[in-house]
Amino acid sequence: MKNRINIASLLMAATMASVVEAQELPKGMEYHPADYVWTSQSVNSSGSMPCGGGDIGMNVWVEKGDVLVYLSQSGWFDENNTLLKCGRLRLRTEDAATAMEKGFRQTLSLEDGSVRIEGDDIGIRIWADTETPDIFITYESKKEHKVRLTYETWRRGDRKVTKDDSQQCSYKWVVNSEVYTRADSVEASRNKLTFSHKNRRETVFDYTVGREGLESIKGELVDPIGGREMRGELSTGKLTYTGKVGGQKYASTEYTAYNYEGRVKKETIHVRLTTSDHGQVSAAPTEKQSRKRSAEWWKAYWQRSYIVLDKSANNDTAKMVVRAYELCRYMMGCNERGHWPTKFNGGLFTFDPEYVRDDNPFTPDYRRWGGGTMTAQNQRLVYWHTIASGDLGQLRVQLDTYKKMLPNAVRRTRAYWGHGGASFTEQIENFGLPNPAENGKPKNGSDPGVERNAWLEYLWDTSLEFCMMALEADKKFDSFDAKEYEELIWQCLTFFDEHYRYMAKKRGAKETDEAGKIVIYPGSGCETYKMAYNPSSTIAALKRVGEEWKSYLERKEAGEERIRQIEELLSRVPEIPTREIEGKKCIAPALAWMRVQNSETPQMYPVWPWGIYGLGRDDIETAINTWTVDPQAIKMRSSKGWKQDNIWAACLGNKSEAARLTSEKFADGPYRFPAFYPSGFDWAPDHNRAGSAMIGLQKMLLQHDKSGRRIEKPAWPETWGKVYYKLY
Repeated sequence: MKNRINIASLLMAATMASVVEAQELPKGMEYHPADYVWTSQSVNSSGSMPCGGGDIGMNVWVEKGDVLVYLSQSGWFDENNTLLKCGRLRLRTEDAATAMEKGFRQTLSLEDGSVRIEGDDIGIRIWADTETPDIFITYESKKEHKVRLTYETWRRGDRKVTKDDSQQCSYKWVVNSEVYTRADSVEASRNKLTFSHKNRRETVFDYTVGREGLESIKGELVDPIGGREMRGELSTGKLTYTGKVGGQKYASTEYTAYNYEGRVKKETIHVRLTTSDHGQVSAAPTEKQSRKRSAEWWKAYWQRSYIVLDKSANNDTAKMVVRAYELCRYMMGCNERGHWPTKFNGGLFTFDPEYVRDDNPFTPDYRRWGGGTMTAQNQRLVYWHTIASGDLGQLRVQLDTYKKMLPNAVRRTRAYWGHGGASFTEQIENFGLPNPAENGKPKNGSDPGVERNAWLEYLWDTSLEFCMMALEADKKFDSFDAKEYEELIWQCLTFFDEHYRYMAKKRGAKETDEAGKIVIYPGSGCETYKMAYNPSSTIAALKRVGEEWKSYLERKEAGEERIRQIEELLSRVPEIPTREIEGKKCIAPALAWMRVQNSETPQMYPVWPWGIYGLGRDDIETAINTWTVDPQAIKMRSSKGWKQDNIWAACLGNKSEAARLTSEKFADGPYRFPAFYPSGFDWAPDHNRAGSAMIGLQKMLLQHDKSGRRIEKPAWPETWGKVYYKLY
């Protein structure tokens, strides 16, 4: 059969993998990421370069001599839960095309997190402060030039959200004629401009509560977007306000330009971006203070973790993979201190949507799959790699989002079914309720707590992966304490135990099977195996999170009663189902299912993320059989978007497939910046493609056996050369 590999050779690789110390750089050597450089200007915003820090992301490019910057910050959610851009800056020097043509150079300095632009006698530096929500742009030239700075906004009036562009918000296809993206407020004075967007009290949150039949508990639910305020303050030195001009257009979107002009040799532009999440923000640093401390932060970031090839390595694929990993990790570092996570569908670095799809001539606020909406199966891939790289600040941003959503998920569960636990759905809003369009509207006699969606119904277990991330980080790092996530973990485990006993009692006289195990039905193997009976992905999740929770409680000396509770819960978790294919034992997607809806492979989830099967673990042959002979696993195999076959190949010690699939994921995207990956199943830049590539590369270099011992370079091809790495 095509795509098969030699099982015996994989088993040998599994048993021969060496257990040695991590391959860190030799003593006295430091890792310094190389600059990323362009020597020509860009055609449009799809040719932009990322820049950021703290919780701010910017797209920076030079077009026809103009320096353009899209401003983004985590948390700019409007009334419709669209993740708004903060606006666009344009910096223009007289004779711009000529001034920027001679000796043009645009550099992303990974070492200090800045973008530098040079042309003729002009030097421009752009960066975001890593401690406070401030942006600095410095301009220097050898001679005095006439310079114009423009703040450009397309939210200059209320704009109706249509069914064509409604994917940008939480209404999606249930959008109605009363849904608008509301205008910003902009005030300009001599050396200062303020722009803000304050949400009305009634938002898509209220619509969701009503549509999902939760009006009776509305007063108990937390609303993070009603009355929310986002604000920007721009200040200049010598440039002064000269007026505004309307009717301008970039790509397909009209905008109004607020202009500041002056003749200068040096100028510093400062922008402060804040949201309701920030509360009282400390005073802004000076330009010199910010530049110094931000550079120091980035330098420490690169020493925290790295993957770097030895100078003797000359494999082009390996060089591309390691460089791409570096660029992806840079973009994640730009939101290390955010109040909301990096979104899988573009994060802070989306650009004009018509350059992603030419049939999407919408505003720069547009992205598919929503702004405040999270697809959990996609979002988890953006954050699993942060543990191995020790990027715990990034991880906390994501975990804190679940913690904020927890009260509503618990109250929703109690309102619908009358039992305990937290039901987190797959398409979930940043306020913890299902997306109103994806959820559907309950019909008479139906279960109001179940999403009426062929892909999403009964899919609740992804939240357990975020619980596992918290437990893994607590176990590995003294600096990380999962105490603040204890309630989240216990409520997620409790939901499955109580809900499926509740469901069994509704169907019959007993709440468990004859062995005292819960029956997970109806369940779901990802979005793929629907109306499933005991799906292996859910069972593996309950087993591993339950076991790690028990270990955590014992480590923290939590007391006999709490440990007894989890032991009882674990005793009710059924066994992972298996089946025979071509006479070989394989992991089954479930004991039974009604239909196959999507193209995922949940039967491989017991390998990763759950680590029940794999190198240095029991019965790896069953996992290898599943990879090699399961026709669905073979059919679904791909490196596209959120596909994670590269990770499973690495976890099984399959060097050739891990290298092929990971390098395909890391291959340059269609846009000028190579780590701006195409939309795949979602949107560009595709951060869940980047995340799954990063996880796969980490697994190629470092894994652990059942007892926790290191397995070094289990899937790193010898032809890729010598590599140094610092992973946890």
